[in-house]
Amino acid sequence: MLVAAAVCPCPPLLVPDVAAGAASELEAARAACTDALGVLAAARPNLLVVVGPAEESGRGTHPQGTQGSFRGFGVDLGVRLGEETGAESGRELPPSLAVAAWLLQRTGWSDAPIEGLGVGEPLAAERCIDVGRGIAARAGRVALLVMGDASACRTLKAPGYLDERAAPFDAEVARALGDADLAAIRSLDAELAYELKASGRAPWQVLAGAAEGADLAGALLYEDAPYGVGYVVATWS
Repeated sequence: MLVAAAVCPCPPLLVPDVAAGAASELEAARAACTDALGVLAAARPNLLVVVGPAEESGRGTHPQGTQGSFRGFGVDLGVRLGEETGAESGRELPPSLAVAAWLLQRTGWSDAPIEGLGVGEPLAAERCIDVGRGIAARAGRVALLVMGDASACRTLKAPGYLDERAAPFDAEVARALGDADLAAIRSLDAELAYELKASGRAPWQVLAGAAEGADLAGALLYEDAPYGVGYVVATWS
């Protein structure tokens, strides 16, 4: 059963070594992520599943101990998803899960076994929800760390340029995640999310499936759009 969840953004720029001189611009987001992971630890789960968006090569399960890096972003920095077990798959973590691994290492996570799951943007809402239900049923006390960004179309200089639909979409996402509104998250428009380059849609809907029947309360810790991309940090507990 799901006992807690943390929702965090997944830009590699969240890692100071990647952001370099601009690292201070996301300090508030990093602090909120640290607070969110504290909520997960306080729930004392016996399984933590990290869910994040992934391209085709990074989709599927990533066992505890799987390594990732930020070399693709010009930084020779490696990370590992939890402690080494010898069972890692040989694949590298996709970027979203590498950011999650960095956050977990930064906070010294050692409270429960960890597993990663990379999900693809095309995954339909009902399939996401079914995946979430399956995750929640895997242990008596399951926690989720859910990685993903909102729209990338909030300003003229955003990766997806300015789209007037982006701000209201992000506002509803932030409200739904902050309120733990399962119905609103389940009903997010996948096509609109794709057009707005919102990478978090599928992971959020996995969370909605996992949280069915758990009666968790939400809290919004951070919402902003630096670089024209919507970043949300929320907790459910």
